[in-house]
Amino acid sequence: MIFIVVKFTVRSAESDSWLSCVEDFTRATRQEPGNVFFEWSRSVDNPDQFVLVEAFASGEAGEAHVNSDHFKNAMPRMAELIAETPEIINVEVAGTGWSRMTELTPQPR
Repeated sequence: MIFIVVKFTVRSAESDSWLSCVEDFTRATRQEPGNVFFEWSRSVDNPDQFVLVEAFASGEAGEAHVNSDHFKNAMPRMAELIAETPEIINVEVAGTGWSRMTELTPQPR
């Protein structure tokens, strides 16, 4: 599985509309056959920063993603909204998706 984390810092004027601006891109990516997950979070420390956690079933699925029309169409629009070049971690990991954390479980009330 290809596991990717991307940190986007957007222009302050665009931060409140960022998620709606990337909504079509997000929806199309989630529908890709090789997509495992594609999840956005907003930083609690910096309201202009968003973190994308995504995974693809294989390197081929990741390659198909960056060659897709929705990816190619989203990049110019995103470039208009970001304040700096995004930071990325891209690694291959064992597994096929999320696992359960063994160190923590809910306690009965």
